[in-house]
Amino acid sequence: MTQDTRLSQQLTFLLEADKLKQVLRASPLCDNSRRENSGEHSWHIALFAMVLADQAGPDVQIDRVIRMLLIHDIVEIDAGDAPIHGKFDVAAQEAKERAAADRLFGLLPPDQAVSFRALWDEFEAATTPDAVFAKSIDRVQPLLLNESSGGGSWTEYNVTLDQIDSRVGVKVAKGAPKLWTFVRARIAPFFSR
Repeated sequence: MTQDTRLSQQLTFLLEADKLKQVLRASPLCDNSRRENSGEHSWHIALFAMVLADQAGPDVQIDRVIRMLLIHDIVEIDAGDAPIHGKFDVAAQEAKERAAADRLFGLLPPDQAVSFRALWDEFEAATTPDAVFAKSIDRVQPLLLNESSGGGSWTEYNVTLDQIDSRVGVKVAKGAPKLWTFVRARIAPFFSR
């Protein structure tokens, strides 16, 4: 492969990744002025991982977590966002995401395509310390956006604290237990209104 071919593939991928900014998520911005897009979400949770690195276990490599978080939602370009509190066919969504991962990572030069896909698969499986922490951070950010915006998508989807505990809390507690305890105490008053 020539250097020009490699650069062309890399730039094609990067320009395609810009489409992530067009994917709207259920969570609003903190000021509730509009919904967050998936590009903003990916950047924000990468920053969350840097800032909250002290909440990670001793085996977690934050640089790998940040890389995971930067690419974890890229499949939404083709598959769309599936809100955690929304109703959708989980198996069908997972199939769409796998097909999107094949297409999108396939735009890259072969070495990067394999590396990025492996990192995405690792995040999805959530069995390594890095992926478990990454999943925790991915779940914390929307909680804080919803709390800061006066309920955000919680109101739209009629979410209960029990649903937060089962759909979100379990994953956050697995990778960042002290963070979950703190965040849960912070959001709980919203649900007692």
